[in-house]
Amino acid sequence: MGPQCKLHMLWNTQVIDTCVVFPGWHIRSTSSFIFSFMIIVALGILYEYLRVFQKKYDYHLALALSSKAKGKLRISSGRNTPELSEQEQPTLLGRSLRSTATETPVPPISRVIRALLYGACVFLSFFLMLVFMTYNAYLITAVVLGAAIGHYVFGSTIDIDALVAADGKGMSCH
Repeated sequence: MGPQCKLHMLWNTQVIDTCVVFPGWHIRSTSSFIFSFMIIVALGILYEYLRVFQKKYDYHLALALSSKAKGKLRISSGRNTPELSEQEQPTLLGRSLRSTATETPVPPISRVIRALLYGACVFLSFFLMLVFMTYNAYLITAVVLGAAIGHYVFGSTIDIDALVAADGKGMSCH
């Protein structure tokens, strides 16, 4: 049998015979390690790009939906009390099915695109986590370097109003 993957469950700097995520990605030489390092950096950059692209897609979708919503007026029956849609009707628990009055339904095609973008982000984030879990110092550096480069390149602007309104408290871990 030839060289086999060496699996380390502790911090290591193993270069040769490291396997990245699956046995088919077996690093057998220094040049293949450098190539793998660059691929992992690129995946980190891609992850950051997808995150920003997802936010921009949602922003543009929201603009399009809000401009369509402005063109539609709600017809009133003339009652003195506000009319509630089926989703806004109170449930047995006293809450409506709709969490806020500002929610707008997303068209099916846009929902599919949003779901695909979200799925790609989740897949890539877990894949990078598995690379991180090789405990290889160089591969961990590649993940962090890719994320940092991607954040630098694609994170050149911030929404000050949203950050101030949220008081800097978010649930996201990254």
